[in-house]
Amino acid sequence: MITVGYIGLGLMGKSIARNILKAGFPLVVHNRSRGAVDELTAEGARAASTPAQVAAQVDVVFTNLPDTPDVELVALGPKGILKAAHPGLIFVDNSTIKPASARMIAARLAEKGVLALDAPVSGGEIGARDATLTIMVGGAAEVLEKAMPVFMAMGKTVTHVGEAGAGQVAKAANQIMVAAQMVAMGELLIFAQKAGADPQKVVQAIKGGAAQCWTLDVKPPRLFSGNRAPGFKAYMQAKDLNIILETAREYGVPLPSAAVDAQLFNAMLQMGLGELDNSAVIGVIEALAGIKLIHEEHELTRR
Repeated sequence: MITVGYIGLGLMGKSIARNILKAGFPLVVHNRSRGAVDELTAEGARAASTPAQVAAQVDVVFTNLPDTPDVELVALGPKGILKAAHPGLIFVDNSTIKPASARMIAARLAEKGVLALDAPVSGGEIGARDATLTIMVGGAAEVLEKAMPVFMAMGKTVTHVGEAGAGQVAKAANQIMVAAQMVAMGELLIFAQKAGADPQKVVQAIKGGAAQCWTLDVKPPRLFSGNRAPGFKAYMQAKDLNIILETAREYGVPLPSAAVDAQLFNAMLQMGLGELDNSAVIGVIEALAGIKLIHEEHELTRR
């Protein structure tokens, strides 16, 4: 049986780790804050006090961390995975980070015989909880094959995209589309309402046609009920867009729509809305239009 380590037990990481544990894998966990660690140890996991202590005990070690510097520190820092690296250890990063950093980390770990996969995920908190994540993987195919039993406890779709960094490129592409959908949905809802149509009926009318997408299927009912709590936090979407634009500059790729979307999500942060769901970017559109989206429980209010 593969022994698994999981480092980073946030909104998604805790659910992913729990599903790995439920699948029967011995699990060692580490997190900066203790609450999630205590929850999982109560369910049968073992705790470690540093990333190095996790790596020393496992066959496969996962990370799920907020940003590129966090992954670099946990993988390569003084108390990191590299410190306790043993040949044949598999490192899997579920975070969303810069593709160039994923390649650098893989190269550094390879010097100590550690096999690396960058494997960012899509599907949000619900996908993490229900083990229905989409997982895009960069790294050697034979390494993915070794780790595949663990991946199958986490998600429903696992795609090998290419060599090191390719998983992060795929995730960046995913986030270009996600951001565009969230912004477009906010625009169409406020446009419909201010132009005198019922936005709920507009959604019903268009989501069965060419505009159909996951975003229109899932997000409008939450917005119409006034629920903007996160499945995927807006500040993380802003972070991902900044990674996308930085990577695009490295390769000389113009991304005009993604650049505008990044401005809108960064505006959310300035408005103090960063902890809300990424669909709450509609709040920026509301502010620009001077109108709030109707909720089911109250009449239209204007600023």
